[in-house]
Amino acid sequence: MIIAFIGAGNMAQAMLGGMHAAGGKADIVHVLEPDASRRNHQAHKFGVTAHAMAGEWLRGVELVVLAIKPQQSREAVAAAVPYLDRPITLSIVAGVQGKTLARWLGHQRIVRAMPNTPALIGAGMTGAVALPEISSADRAEVDRVLRSIGKVLWLDQESLLDPVTAISGSGPAYVFYFIEALQQAGVDLGFTNEQARLLAVETFMGAAGLARASPDPVQVLRERVTSKGGTTDAAIARLEAADVRARIIEAARAASERAAEMGREFDAD
Repeated sequence: MIIAFIGAGNMAQAMLGGMHAAGGKADIVHVLEPDASRRNHQAHKFGVTAHAMAGEWLRGVELVVLAIKPQQSREAVAAAVPYLDRPITLSIVAGVQGKTLARWLGHQRIVRAMPNTPALIGAGMTGAVALPEISSADRAEVDRVLRSIGKVLWLDQESLLDPVTAISGSGPAYVFYFIEALQQAGVDLGFTNEQARLLAVETFMGAAGLARASPDPVQVLRERVTSKGGTTDAAIARLEAADVRARIIEAARAASERAAEMGREFDAD
């Protein structure tokens, strides 16, 4: 299957890297990227064919990956459409609804997906939804590409992509925020910055790994660490007093609402 990436940012790089690691053939992959340094980097690193603009080379492409910023998406799609013959279109563009993409492309052979930045190390979490014209064979091809960067959760409703954006799409930022705070606490308590980072990051990695491996609810795992009257109990009590749990839930809701708002804004264009 001949694949064309429109855009060569971080997520496109993650997908190219995942496909390369999985044994994908570079000679069937094309990248459209106006920025010369980024274009040359992808061509050199992965051996793909890189292009500065849309053109005849897009004819015959069977899978197009839209990996561009939302603000650039309409212009980029408009430039490519004259050369495309209804290929499978995988959009990882945040906030641009399927119906909007279908209007720009002239068909609904579209999968919308929301990966996250851990895809850069093959540990991504992607939510995906297929529009009506996607066949089971089409979906299998897209699934193969997405699984090269991590796990995939297929959804039945496109509206759930906004909550996916809030939980796993934006989620790494929440994790980094917490690690930042824990690292700063370590520095304040007497560790060097490097020591505090090691303690915070490795603790987070270990806890997440345990949550993944254990069949028990996360609440149960937390309770096992929290002895009544002990050190962890004191820490959790302070978090509960500040209503941190509710603030996290509110933050995720705000992200989901903003994703939906962006969809409405682009659909109105």
